[in-house]
Amino acid sequence: MDRWAEYRRKLGRRGEELAAAYLERAGMRVLARNWRAPGGAGEIDIVARDGPFLVVAEVKTRGSLRHGHPVEAITESKRRRLRVLGRSWALLHRCPPRPLRIDGVCLLVAGGRVFVSHERGMG
Repeated sequence: MDRWAEYRRKLGRRGEELAAAYLERAGMRVLARNWRAPGGAGEIDIVARDGPFLVVAEVKTRGSLRHGHPVEAITESKRRRLRVLGRSWALLHRCPPRPLRIDGVCLLVAGGRVFVSHERGMG
């Protein structure tokens, strides 16, 4: 694996760790991480419960804003796919009926500091 790919993989993994900890500190209960749908239909970064909501959280981590804010990478088509994946997760795990919410947890890791933006109810 080349250096750039290795850096991105490590940054993404760190971002997901930080995002899960952030959500738990915010009072959410993390139910699953990096869940892959059967048949390769996609992956959910984090599934959590926030009061009455089942939350599907997409985590985006960046080392700079050179290519824009991480939230910009969570497109409408990505949100639609996450909604379908969230319903599949709930069905497979026999989750009681709950309203489904799509959140974005965006992290900027730069200069030894971490900045978190939590976008609730993205669609």
